[in-house]
Amino acid sequence: MSEGDSRILEATRRRLSGKQADTVDKLTRAAMEVLSREGFAGLTIRMVAGAAGVGTATAYTYFSSKEHLVAEIFWRRLRASETPVSEDADPTVRVLAELRGIALLVADEQELSGAVTSALLGRDPDVQHLRTRIGMEIRHRLTRALEPEADSEAVESLELLYAGALVRAGMGYESYADIADRLERAAVLVLK
Repeated sequence: MSEGDSRILEATRRRLSGKQADTVDKLTRAAMEVLSREGFAGLTIRMVAGAAGVGTATAYTYFSSKEHLVAEIFWRRLRASETPVSEDADPTVRVLAELRGIALLVADEQELSGAVTSALLGRDPDVQHLRTRIGMEIRHRLTRALEPEADSEAVESLELLYAGALVRAGMGYESYADIADRLERAAVLVLK
């Protein structure tokens, strides 16, 4: 995005001008580099700022903690991911496609997937805000997939399945691919 771009983008903490959005993009890209090299335990905002070529104080104006930064990366990935387009008449097929897509969003990036689980469990208010936004996006996708029979109890049960499955994968009990398969089987049981 160029400095002269007049679009305003929304971040967790505030609306961003084009130049600010470029800085946030630099920081999130640098975070991925540092994360792959150092792991979540070794990641610091200072290291990310250095890798991005921005001051540490500048980085902290956008991200309150490393958990906030990693949660933002996941949020951006989720928002950028295409929801599976399914014309199938069966809502179960549409829900399974949504759940699989979300479950596999970070499956190929081991350091990121573990970091996302740790980050989203954080108590940082900015993480809590992102967790709410992520949850609302997932709820929206599941509700849309279930239409016209969207039932709040079914959606809530699917959300619980999803959250539990991803925590389990993030803790290393199973791979994300295996969790996606198990999540599908459990969702079928809920939707029967």
